[in-house]
Amino acid sequence: TPQKMTMQDVPGAFPTVDVPDHAHYTIGVVILIVGITGTLGNFLVIYTFCRSRSLQTPANIFIINLAISDFLMSVTQSPVFFTNSLHKRWIFGEKG
Repeated sequence: TPQKMTMQDVPGAFPTVDVPDHAHYTIGVVILIVGITGTLGNFLVIYTFCRSRSLQTPANIFIINLAISDFLMSVTQSPVFFTNSLHKRWIFGEKG
C-alpha cells in the first residue's frame, strides 16, 4: 500500500521565520479593529438599504451585494485570524 505523505515529510514546504511576539499581537489587534469596523459598517449599510425604499434601486443592488460579501468576510475571517495571531500559530490542525 502506498504511504501518505504529509507536509512534514517535505523539507522546506512551509519555511518559518522568527517573528517577535509583539508583532503577532499588533497584527491581531489591527485585524480585530478592522473586523469590528467592517462588521458594523456593512451591517449598517445592509440595514439602511432594507429599511429605505428610495435606496432600493438597481444600481444599489451591486453595492448591497458588495456589503453582504464584505460583511460575511468580516464575520468569518477576522475571528480566525485574530485567534491565530494571539496563539502565534495555526490552531485549527492539518484539516482546518
